[in-house]
Amino acid sequence: MAEKSQNLLSFQALQLANEQRNAYGLRYNDYARYRKHCANRTHRLRSSLKITHGKGRDFKKLPPVKTENIKDGYLQLLLFEAERAWVYSRELSSLVALPANKDKATALRRNATSRFRRAVNWATQLLSHSQALRAAGRLSASDLIQATVYTLILNGRNLSTHYELEDALIQLSVARALLDELAAHATTSRDQALAVAFADEIGPEIRHCAHQLGNNKSYDVDAIVAESASAHKNEIVENYDKLVRELANESAGGSATERKKLKPLIWEDEPVPVRNPELVDVLLKVQEAEEKLYESSREKENIVAGDEDGTKKGKVGKGVKSKRGVAAYDAILLALSDAEGVARKLVEAQQLSSGNATAPTGTRDLQFLHTFIVYQLLARRIQRDLLLITTLLHQSQASNHAKKDAGNVAGPSKPKPVKEQVDGRLFPAVVKLLDTVIQSLTQMRTLSIVDDSPDLATAVDARISFSKARKARYLARSYTLVKKYAEALSLMQHASIHLREAQSAQSLLPSPLDDPISSSNLIFYELPQDAIPALEGDLAEESLQCKKDWFTYNGGDATGEVDRQMYKKPLFFDIALNYVELDMERLQGRAGKSVVHPPVAVASPVPQRVTSDKTIPEKAAVKSAVSRAKVEEIERPMTPEPTPVSMAKGGLSSLLGGWWGRK
Repeated sequence: MAEKSQNLLSFQALQLANEQRNAYGLRYNDYARYRKHCANRTHRLRSSLKITHGKGRDFKKLPPVKTENIKDGYLQLLLFEAERAWVYSRELSSLVALPANKDKATALRRNATSRFRRAVNWATQLLSHSQALRAAGRLSASDLIQATVYTLILNGRNLSTHYELEDALIQLSVARALLDELAAHATTSRDQALAVAFADEIGPEIRHCAHQLGNNKSYDVDAIVAESASAHKNEIVENYDKLVRELANESAGGSATERKKLKPLIWEDEPVPVRNPELVDVLLKVQEAEEKLYESSREKENIVAGDEDGTKKGKVGKGVKSKRGVAAYDAILLALSDAEGVARKLVEAQQLSSGNATAPTGTRDLQFLHTFIVYQLLARRIQRDLLLITTLLHQSQASNHAKKDAGNVAGPSKPKPVKEQVDGRLFPAVVKLLDTVIQSLTQMRTLSIVDDSPDLATAVDARISFSKARKARYLARSYTLVKKYAEALSLMQHASIHLREAQSAQSLLPSPLDDPISSSNLIFYELPQDAIPALEGDLAEESLQCKKDWFTYNGGDATGEVDRQMYKKPLFFDIALNYVELDMERLQGRAGKSVVHPPVAVASPVPQRVTSDKTIPEKAAVKSAVSRAKVEEIERPMTPEPTPVSMAKGGLSSLLGGWWGRK
């Protein structure tokens, strides 16, 4: 048993043929390139195995290889010899259809037939060696079935070219039955997709043979395969039932094989089939990245729950919310980008080769799978951008709260609270992220799977309008920071218009619970019913505050000609001081400014007019009446009364002398 386990070979004919065909030009029907690759590969294998036919023109026939001396390289040599002859036959057949080769079409067709017959001969040798190795216990049942399927497909196509349609239908039906068994008992999703891909490839050929034979139900390939294979499977394949039972026993896998199985992709409660092994590889990477994202979200929930219960203290790690979350989304986006690239190449190759899908009728083809992958990519990109926006806004709010708490600490060194300040780079960064979200949503709206679903298209339209409203709001905040209030108010009006569009689009849905995005497996953009009214209220408050700030800044001037320093306050600010007596020393003391009193100047005695006692009440009454109209009254010196000497002089001389300065 130990010797058998050491000499056990691993040779998967279908997998090797599929990889080499796709890698070396056969995907785009480049037969010459693939034929040259097979020729180079056979030469290298013969040199490494030391089974060349000699040097020069002398051909030396090789002795038969014993079963115990067969290596996996010898089986690869037989496979590449068969592939080389088969692809050369395909190349010659394509040259027959060219108008330039009209004269030699018969010779080309005869040469193509001989090459195809040689390919079948090489495949038959491969099958006989595989059966001998299986009998010796050196080859697994799945590897023998793959070699059998490869030989049956080549033989069936050869019979079909010779118009032996009934025998070709039997050969291809048995091969399709074996492929179904391989897909049913596959240990990994890649092996399953490989079997499905070959089954889809020979499906149209089975349908063609049945139609040429006059079968009325030629469209039902499964029924034809079940009928033909059940009747002739034991004749075509030796020990067919035993081989299938051994395959079922080998397919029992453990936890390691479960990791390589792809979870079913669901769209509108229906599975999305993956019928290509290359897509399985990249989608498995996407699945691993999604599992890491779910694990990080579970850790975050556990941390938050522990903080609420009091079992854990400290900050809820910002790395879990921002760095780890963004890194997880970056891994998913990288894997989805690779998957989209592979799917796009497969679609382009399918359109160049035949233009028709090889998937069975009624199933979702490769084009649908490519569109589904693009939808997933855009959804994850939107989810990542929204996470970045939330993180930026949360960090700015946390820093502002920390400054407020530091400013409100009681103490003689910090008597005043710190004024809230916003980083000028915050709002432009949020606007750029929202612009990316709008771009992704617009691309998503043009996808065929979104356009075919009216509710999903309406939900995407509502989110586009809502994102435009948020973008206009944060762009208005950016203009407010640089004192451009007119532009900010205009953007807020545009935001209100977009909100009305979002509300009208959301009203077209049957109910809030029927939102396709919020109720799907991938919730990438939640839009609850109260989100639009809440944003409308915030816009109204910010618009009112913007108008107040604008009027305070330059009186509401929209031309920009009035400068803040050159602007004069309205008249009522000066009039109010005439009616209210302000204690400026007390106000400056509360403001923390020291009051410096100017030096008191000694005033000279002011001459006053001598009045009698009867005039004092009259003067007091007049003064009290005037004080009602004025807060302060400027006291002027009274005009002195003429003395008795001046009154005694009198006459014309005194009058004229007063004019010319004479006494």
